[in-house]
Amino acid sequence: MGDKCRGKCMGEIVGIIEAFAPKELAEAWDFCGFAVDVAREVKKIMLALTVTDDVVRQARDAGADMIISHHSLFFVPFDYKDMVIYCAHTNLDRTQGGTTDALIKACHCEALAEAIQPASFVRYVKLEISVNDFIQKLKTISNNIRLVNNKNVSTLRKIAFCSGSGSDFIEEAAANGADAFVTGDVKFHTALESEIVLFDIGHFESEVPVLKVLAGLLPREIEVIFAQERSPFENISTINHQL
Repeated sequence: MGDKCRGKCMGEIVGIIEAFAPKELAEAWDFCGFAVDVAREVKKIMLALTVTDDVVRQARDAGADMIISHHSLFFVPFDYKDMVIYCAHTNLDRTQGGTTDALIKACHCEALAEAIQPASFVRYVKLEISVNDFIQKLKTISNNIRLVNNKNVSTLRKIAFCSGSGSDFIEEAAANGADAFVTGDVKFHTALESEIVLFDIGHFESEVPVLKVLAGLLPREIEVIFAQERSPFENISTINHQL
């Protein structure tokens, strides 16, 4: 990029992100890295969970030079070609301090978190707490909680966490001694067959805390703004619809 980088160039910014969340941690199917690469000096970055038409519009209106998102873009619309877009997805999920660790911190359980295996998607917290009290912790970050408690468990002692869509790891969590699992996107039959307590707090709600982690990584001279995003799901008990 040469003399185009009078301030912070994209290479330096991406180097910071990838030092924290190395691309080799990403799943083989994932499209991490640049979705759109346009050489320019970067002074303002918008952070977003998901790149949408509205997020790109917000970035343009705010004068952002770059969007860093969590979710990958598997198809890049032609209209996005003027905006630098970089994605850190499953590498950010796996890395220490990444998406799931940010979720645990948001629940005020970070001092107790541990990974059974390096670069695992799942983290474990040893915490003796009632189901009802743990729900109150989760309510601080989500108003879309669904509970599955097929065995009427009242006290939890080891809780597994996986931000996003973590249903594939429920059996693994149970095998590692967890009596509860916090994630999003739990399906009906998965819930019906679960041997452990499940808390589905929503995909969006479980991942959005990581944006503050990304903000903390960026150089101070870069202006950081957050996209205005929300979950596509609404809790009808908290809204007033007129028919």
